Amino acid sequence: MDLDLLPPNLKPDEASPDWMNKGDNAWQLTAATLVGLQSVPGLVILYGSIVKKKWAVNSAFMALYAFAAVLVCWVGWGYHMSFGEQMVPFWGRPDVALSQKFLLDQAFLGMFPNATMVFFQFVFAAITLILIAGALLGRMNFLAWMLFVPLWMTFSYTIGAYSIWSPKGWLAKLGVIDYSGGFVIHLSSGVAGFTAAYWVGPRLSKDRERFPPNNILLMLAGAGLLWMGWTGFNGGDPYVASTDAALAVLNTHVCAATSLLTWLLLDILFFGKPSVIGATQGMITGLVCITPAAGVVHGWAAIIMGMMSGSIPWYTMMVLHKKIWLLRQIDDTMAVFHTHAVAGTLGGLLTGIFANPKLCRIFYLVDDWQHYIGFIYGIQSKKFGAGAKQMGVQIAGILFVIGLNVVMTSLICYLISLIIPLRLSEDEMMTGDEAVHGEEAYALWGDGEKFDNSKHNSVYGVEEFPQVVPNHRREVEMA
Repeated sequence: MDLDLLPPNLKPDEASPDWMNKGDNAWQLTAATLVGLQSVPGLVILYGSIVKKKWAVNSAFMALYAFAAVLVCWVGWGYHMSFGEQMVPFWGRPDVALSQKFLLDQAFLGMFPNATMVFFQFVFAAITLILIAGALLGRMNFLAWMLFVPLWMTFSYTIGAYSIWSPKGWLAKLGVIDYSGGFVIHLSSGVAGFTAAYWVGPRLSKDRERFPPNNILLMLAGAGLLWMGWTGFNGGDPYVASTDAALAVLNTHVCAATSLLTWLLLDILFFGKPSVIGATQGMITGLVCITPAAGVVHGWAAIIMGMMSGSIPWYTMMVLHKKIWLLRQIDDTMAVFHTHAVAGTLGGLLTGIFANPKLCRIFYLVDDWQHYIGFIYGIQSKKFGAGAKQMGVQIAGILFVIGLNVVMTSLICYLISLIIPLRLSEDEMMTGDEAVHGEEAYALWGDGEKFDNSKHNSVYGVEEFPQVVPNHRREVEMA
């Protein structure tokens, strides 16, 4: 190295200090990028293609905006509220996470700089807001969404993250097991999305009755990015390129595949057709269910979790949804209640049952038999009280996250409604992207020109060209 090229006061080893592990740092940045790709372009593509074509731009843009807005809020105050100095037992003190001294110093967990940790945790915060958007597609006022994102990230996400993931959080001290966000991200987004959907109100009746995807193949591309990105989602949470990270990655994909196949089989048995949209939903519920347990359960438990995540959310979505009045009344476009709230709750409970104490000690780096022991291992090792206590802590975490998100999401939606309508007008919802953004996703007429409804309504008599979709119950039930 030519020392003359270095700044005057910089030592040659300061770029890679003794405390930093280059392999861990490289893996953590890679994992963070994989999670980021789940959102941009993963969910941007999935949302833009799984809705009616008149909502393609709006749906994709809601995801893209949330990703950018969360990052600015995260470095401005959100990171320290989630992982910084304690303000109250469930919340950190807001502070800016941009100073050079802070970003280049060692993170509170892991042998890499704070800059890496801030980026890694940001992509988790961002995808949580984007998942919430899935419940609100096809009718939420975009300006209201612009206010909702920073408010919810500040007053809901940071509380859940600090309570469960910060070493100083009250649920963390109790010993709750949430390996990679089954509570903080998926249960939170499922409950918050369902609650916000209540406050925003439903889509137009015609959209609720018929809401076919505009491009199923493109939807699969987005879903594929989501699935493969989960390698970083769960593989990055040991904060080290370790054997536990490798186990978490394999468990994640085994559970997702088992869940997809289980959902597919149920669709064939009860509806007679193998639905690709149903298989995608099964994939998602499997990924959600394994997330709180990924690195602390054995492979056989991951398979059992996949079978349950492919069947229980299927039952709540396809059967209970029609029988429970509240579920019928609230218009949850992407069914995030079933795919994230139900699957997240299921994953949290199954983690309390199947968590292996030896794997937990590897992950948490503590030798504590009073915490982090699954119920079945408590029975096996004749520590029934410790296993029962772990189940109690898991249930406490679930109830806390549900209560937090119902209350905070409701307050945020109410406050926004005092400033601006949460829901688009009837005329705007009739038109969609053109009315909201002045843009449309597809050119459908001539050489790149837009299809003009006003000239052809008398010929076709419909708002858009007829679309060939499977005669499947799901086109009404879910996105």
